[in-house]
Amino acid sequence: MPAVSVANPLELPKVIAPEGASRPRRITSITTAPRGLEGEGFPVRRAFAGVDVADLDPFVHMDQMGEIDYGPGEPKGTPWHPHRGFETVTYMMEGTFLHQDSIGGGGVIQDGATQWMTAGAGILHIERPPDALIDSGGLFHGIQLWVNLPSSLKMTPPRYQDIGSNAVALVTNENGDAIIRVIAGSLGEHDGPGVTHTPISLVHVSLLPGGQLVLPWNPRFNALTYVLAGKGTVGAERNPIASGQLAVHVDGDVLVLSADETQDSRTRAFEVLILGGAPIREPVAAYGPFVMNTRAELQQAFEDYQAGRLGQIPADHI
Repeated sequence: MPAVSVANPLELPKVIAPEGASRPRRITSITTAPRGLEGEGFPVRRAFAGVDVADLDPFVHMDQMGEIDYGPGEPKGTPWHPHRGFETVTYMMEGTFLHQDSIGGGGVIQDGATQWMTAGAGILHIERPPDALIDSGGLFHGIQLWVNLPSSLKMTPPRYQDIGSNAVALVTNENGDAIIRVIAGSLGEHDGPGVTHTPISLVHVSLLPGGQLVLPWNPRFNALTYVLAGKGTVGAERNPIASGQLAVHVDGDVLVLSADETQDSRTRAFEVLILGGAPIREPVAAYGPFVMNTRAELQQAFEDYQAGRLGQIPADHI
């Protein structure tokens, strides 16, 4: 998995787990993400399916895109479409996506890069593979996450952040058997580059076989661990978890994970995405590309889109 990495994790700064008084969070559920299709037909796993919405807050939706090895002519993306009321986060570990939106944001997302788009009051955007990748085919693996906005920020002006792979904060654990990429928020004393309206933390961890990980975690935040690849355990109780599964951690101020000694032949490390944030605790009315607080606001979003008030496709569109 070629997200930004280093040859020797021991050279990285260390995240120090708090001492004895810290309480490991317990695990209340482990769910398996069903498979589906998104956009023009690319395969996804619906990471949050079957999880209590109260445990997800402030997150709304997350898809694992791929991992898939496309043949020539097979790579697919999404057509131009609108959003309002939340933020979209696209994190690419393998392959390439092009992004363009109606406020002039855009760029190439590949090999550990992230695009963070605040839809806010409204935006149009497109994500698709470049023509060269469509022609050649190739590996494709990424995550798209939807982060809710509180009612006071639903109509904030849209914005776009291009977070290159080199901007991500790289740290390790005390044993040096993990590469920890802090994309947004804080982990101990280490801050990620993503600027968020809703306070969250987003971390991608590669834990070597047999490795143990104890991470400090903001006690005000919820905590979710999604397995991108490999198998291991979560929680002090060592609950088994594997690729495509999501664990909910509750209470306490540290997260405990471990990687199995033996992984499959395709997996060099136990790969997990860890995310959490401050719950918003407001009503959620979500339908299609909009996440609002009420049905009336959803209706208004559709009317504004149809009237062209959420933006226009640029003349130089891809």
